[in-house]
Amino acid sequence: MTDEARQQRTLFDKVWDAHVVTRREDGADLLFIDRHLVHEGSFHAFNKLKEKHAKVRRPDLTIGVADHYVPTRTRVLSEIAPDIAGMIRQLDDNCRANDVRIFGFDDPRQGIVHVVGPEQGLTLPGLTMVCGDSHTSTHGAFGALAFGIGASEVAHVLLTQCLWQKKPKRMRITVDGATAPGITAKDIALSIIAEIGADGAQGHSVEYAGTTIRALSMEGRLTLCNLAIESGARCGMIAPDETTFAYVKGRPFAPEGEMLDRAIAAWHDLATDADAAFDREIALDGLDIAPTVTWGISPEDALPIGAHVPDPAGLDDPSRASHVREALDYMGLTAGQALDTIRIDRVFIGSCTNSRIEDLRAAAHVLAGRKACVPGLVSPGSHLVKQQAEQEGLDRIFIAAGLDWVGSGCSMCVGMNGDLVPSGERCASTTNRNFKGRQGPGARTHLMSPAMVAAAAVTGHLTDIRPLLRRDV
Repeated sequence: MTDEARQQRTLFDKVWDAHVVTRREDGADLLFIDRHLVHEGSFHAFNKLKEKHAKVRRPDLTIGVADHYVPTRTRVLSEIAPDIAGMIRQLDDNCRANDVRIFGFDDPRQGIVHVVGPEQGLTLPGLTMVCGDSHTSTHGAFGALAFGIGASEVAHVLLTQCLWQKKPKRMRITVDGATAPGITAKDIALSIIAEIGADGAQGHSVEYAGTTIRALSMEGRLTLCNLAIESGARCGMIAPDETTFAYVKGRPFAPEGEMLDRAIAAWHDLATDADAAFDREIALDGLDIAPTVTWGISPEDALPIGAHVPDPAGLDDPSRASHVREALDYMGLTAGQALDTIRIDRVFIGSCTNSRIEDLRAAAHVLAGRKACVPGLVSPGSHLVKQQAEQEGLDRIFIAAGLDWVGSGCSMCVGMNGDLVPSGERCASTTNRNFKGRQGPGARTHLMSPAMVAAAAVTGHLTDIRPLLRRDV
């Protein structure tokens, strides 16, 4: 990298550099954290504070959200398992004891933490944001530097509002060109992961760029950055633009009036400089992206819906062949099987990846006037999303199709609240991970977009969405 290139900075460099408090001899930087999101799983860190007889250093920059354990079928804690109810109460107690704002179980603004942040205007361009959840990368859609942290790091931020980090390398993934009808951010994200692998961006901060990315709505960008972690990236970012500013305007905790005007002027400067250098560059053509589904046990096991399950016998890489054999065995699939012949047992629409109003509209468009031939669950990303969907009549479409319309929470994505895929069953899911047992012990997960999940619900098997969008079947 030349000296001139070093002077030209990426979006990531600009946000990182603006938050460095000091640097250690080993090269690690102490970063100031603008937003610290905590959920039920943060109790370990709060316990460390209690042991030290300490309080949260910056409660004004700390936000509690109940989501992972929140039941989706009842709003009465006494009706759920005591251990799950205890986790929800413990978050509430910890936040209130430290004067931390909380969007709790009974709050009408409650939802999944990575939905609530943007929805409330707490997620803004140029911020540093952390949470004890790997999919914190979601917030990078606004040009924020956002990443997940471990329990000990959560405690460190609660105590100091700072965090030691080694600066990752820079990677840019550029997608240019118009996409075909029916292609979504989920298809783009899965195509990227399939291209570079589940560890292809390891050790890097990824910036998504190109005309295809710019054409995405904020909700599409949130989906894309949410899945950055599934390619091994430390975080994913998109430079803020007019789409970003329009989304932020009017949000409850966003700047207003003259303050917003000044903020937008500053946010314009976050764009990557023209000659800034990246450690790695990847380019994709938007026209090459097809409706995509996963077939295996890693998000990188993704293929266009018209493809066939790989045959390990035809692979030259022994390690990859071993992975494919393991995946086929767990998923109960046959080498060479056409993806659109894979039968499913149920569907799930929800999670921090695909539970926003745009996602629900896409699924409802496919389901309108049709019946699901398998059971399924639709869980909106927040109570406010649920309200909006009901105002638009989307809930009636889901219910008429035969799916369950429930409350907001992480739900069947991670199965901590009792929403599970039974062992051996196959689920078409809008979630972010298809690991073994992710949606329940022995559950088999196929990741895809909300519209593709809706198509699978109607046909009972993995299905190309495009004919259904034409409404001629």
